[in-house]
Amino acid sequence: MICYFIRKGLPFFFLFTLLFAENNYPIILVHGFMGWGSNEMSGYKYWGGENDYEAYLRQEGFEVFTTSVGPVSSNWDRAVELFYQIKGGQVDYGQNHSEKYGLIQKPPEKIFAGLYPQWDKEHPIHIIGHSMGGQTARMLQYLLENVIYQDEEELIPETSVIMSKIHEGWIRSITSISTPHDGTTLSNIITKGIPFLQDIIGIAAVVGNNFYDFDLQQWGFDKQEEETWAAYYRRMREHKAWGTKNMCAWDISIEGARELNTIAPANSNIYYFSFSTANTRLDSSSGFHVPNETMSLILRANARAMGRNKAYWADGSATDSTWFQNDGIVNTVSQYGPTSGLNGADPIAEYRLDELLIPGQWYHIKTINMDHKSPLGHGLEVEEDIKEMLKFLDRHCRLLSSLPIHKE
Repeated sequence: MICYFIRKGLPFFFLFTLLFAENNYPIILVHGFMGWGSNEMSGYKYWGGENDYEAYLRQEGFEVFTTSVGPVSSNWDRAVELFYQIKGGQVDYGQNHSEKYGLIQKPPEKIFAGLYPQWDKEHPIHIIGHSMGGQTARMLQYLLENVIYQDEEELIPETSVIMSKIHEGWIRSITSISTPHDGTTLSNIITKGIPFLQDIIGIAAVVGNNFYDFDLQQWGFDKQEEETWAAYYRRMREHKAWGTKNMCAWDISIEGARELNTIAPANSNIYYFSFSTANTRLDSSSGFHVPNETMSLILRANARAMGRNKAYWADGSATDSTWFQNDGIVNTVSQYGPTSGLNGADPIAEYRLDELLIPGQWYHIKTINMDHKSPLGHGLEVEEDIKEMLKFLDRHCRLLSSLPIHKE
């Protein structure tokens, strides 16, 4: 049973936030590595599984949108796609970025009407990202608050809507759930095998073309009409993209995460919240972490490896035993907030109900004793646990709605 929720005796401050919302900004849900959109996986939702989180929150009075970005793409590509899905328009990855990695700069398949076309500094958004989705939200923040240039001398700005000028104040808050802010020591395993892909390809071959979309048209990865799923998968595995920094494996590595943390520090006008997950315990005889009995069987090998292995940054420094605790995909210590940037760590504080919230710093709300994807409703079978997760999500969205409206 889930025992970490607050059931009674809520302080007055928290009750106040539940009753009096200061903003009605929409909430954007961003999936992580190997995630999917609302129209994929035969209706099984990334956000909620059999219980649609978006639909539930809409019933509770929130304006919520579920997005679908490249499940194995880089945070740059995902953030660009996220922008155009929300605002609308032709996806444009930027001339310099596209030439560097050999991308199709403006894939004709990626034109969006816009989930929230009025999005601007007068109509900002809250973003909730799971896993890599939290990194993607921060990359979007970086692209919004900087002018991106076509040339190394920074003389010629990109011409795209998102990169040609600064869009300050468009994001009111970012919430991360199980996000590898400092990377994950599992990333090298993903690089070597990409084991999840083969399983999905096999299922998709049976179910049909709409079951899952890798959204890799910028790489020329679009599945051909007569192409088998096995051939499609083989072509992806052999593509040069996997050897570049413009794919997910680099971004979720500890060195790739350090790059993002260096260029995208906390913005003094944005509120930040994080939830971490953990489902391992310390084995006193070995000093390593081992999976709990409640951990999903398919994640236990990952958890054991992460519970004892180190990873190394480019300067030769390594992770230590504080990285052993994990949720089967991401090291728990990496989920609190960004700390590894070359310019220093973002401010991170433990969230307290009775304290005034300050923008520009991270509030770690709770470590949840669950696997990596259990907060999304995957693997939850007890009805009470599912109801508590829905209440938990509802409370956090009410907290977001209580944040003050941004004023210049």
